[in-house]
Amino acid sequence: MIRHLLSGADLDAATALQILDTAAEMATVAGREVKKLPALRGRTVVNLFYEDSTRTRISFEAAAKRLSADVINFSAKGSSVAKGESLKDTALTLQAMGADAVVVRHPASGAPHRLANWVDGSVVNAGDGTHEHPTQALLDAYTMRSRLGRLDGLHVAIVGDVLHSRVARSNVLLLSTLGAKVTLVGPPTLIPVDISPALAPGTDVSYDLDTVLPGVDVVMMLRVQRERMNDSYFPSAREYARRYGLDGPRMRRLPEHAIVMHPGPMNRGMEITPEVADSPRSTIVEQVANGVSVRMAVLYLLLGGNNR
Repeated sequence: MIRHLLSGADLDAATALQILDTAAEMATVAGREVKKLPALRGRTVVNLFYEDSTRTRISFEAAAKRLSADVINFSAKGSSVAKGESLKDTALTLQAMGADAVVVRHPASGAPHRLANWVDGSVVNAGDGTHEHPTQALLDAYTMRSRLGRLDGLHVAIVGDVLHSRVARSNVLLLSTLGAKVTLVGPPTLIPVDISPALAPGTDVSYDLDTVLPGVDVVMMLRVQRERMNDSYFPSAREYARRYGLDGPRMRRLPEHAIVMHPGPMNRGMEITPEVADSPRSTIVEQVANGVSVRMAVLYLLLGGNNR
């Protein structure tokens, strides 16, 4: 098992499948009366979040606690970071406190990679700028496999604001490693030039959602990240929803077995309508539940399953 989880590119097929298989075992814990395992007793996991988060931070906290680890939640707001303390000095402080793992979310792309050079424990990237979010890609893959029974050979459409999406980048890397075909769909202004077949073999690009839908097994809708946009990338929210939003009629163009995913939080009525988000095809709530199991697996394999 790897020491850090910083990128979807860190995972080969065998390691990724090991995490998914371990997550399936961890999922059985949720059905027990006592939802705890002693696997990480005596270990300390620090959640180091420089950006606001609900799902990811709570998911990692629940995962660590279910494995009996001690959890320290660190928020940049109200800390010495607000006084100008650098990431390196914060890392050295955590190191001195004996952190075995640091789960970090940071607005700067590449921050977790720098952090990994400064601490002895494992570092897990919980989202860095517009770069990557590998545990989200793992839970997405876990959800696809749970619903559809396989990953190899699946056709996945990732739709929307790919340019600013760390989720999209990690999914492209991981899904291609696991044998799935990925098609990126969105306005030309929101498809980055650096995502190409050279980066992830089998990746296609389309600007027409309606032509892609009938041939996919999974459609993953992305949130339009207005907070990261400095320019106008499309004429209006209404125009975006008309061209790239997933509504009832579009959902009915999908094959009968196809599922709808969204990493959250959602802009209901823009990239996805309530009818679709709340339909039986939607896996959005499942993704949240699966996130705890997958993150339990990651922490266990990095800390408990590693003989370091």
